[in-house]
Amino acid sequence: MVAKRNPLKLNKLQLRTLALAQVLAREPGLARQDADSGEATLLHIPKPHGNHMHVGAVVVSMRDASGLDNPAVWLALERKGLARPGDGLTRVLTAAGLAYDTGFSDALTSPSDH
Repeated sequence: MVAKRNPLKLNKLQLRTLALAQVLAREPGLARQDADSGEATLLHIPKPHGNHMHVGAVVVSMRDASGLDNPAVWLALERKGLARPGDGLTRVLTAAGLAYDTGFSDALTSPSDH
């Protein structure tokens, strides 16, 4: 049986936000991994640089990153079990959130030219 695409019925903004959070979670210095729980705590979201932000060696359009600052998006991800609040300043992606196939794996990032 083929796995259903987007089984939790996330909207496009939620999918893009989760995909970018997954990218941030893999970047050293921006996230802390918990090997026991499989979760990743997002420690820092890079500041915008014009119409984009830098995440390691890639850039992300701020249009695609608009959900990172949207509390309603994070509440939806929390309700679906993909994220949870951290210590007030951080967000945590659950193991399910890290593993969720958003369909945007590489589409939102491009190599940085500066």
